[in-house]
Amino acid sequence: MVVTVLEGIVPIDKWDEFTANYKAVTSAKLPPEMIETYLVHGTTNLSSWRILTYWHSREALEEYRRSVDTPGGILLFRSVGVEPRLTIFDVAGHASNAEQGSMA
Repeated sequence: MVVTVLEGIVPIDKWDEFTANYKAVTSAKLPPEMIETYLVHGTTNLSSWRILTYWHSREALEEYRRSVDTPGGILLFRSVGVEPRLTIFDVAGHASNAEQGSMA
């Protein structure tokens, strides 16, 4: 499994637009290469936003990237005038309580 982290500083006057755009894009079925995605923002620097996306594998991520001109997460940040920074992580371990219920 691989996690991508897209991060950028979104001006406060763009938060509603940014979150609405994220909801619109993710309300449709996610690409099959993707497991899940989260939109989060900082608790100390509220303008610091990240999109965390979990992919089945590095190969799945690369397959998705080849299938699009510009990845959707990058387009989301650009829709509010922000150029995000991308970091890719290989997952070295995992634990979950997902079977017991979802996060509120």
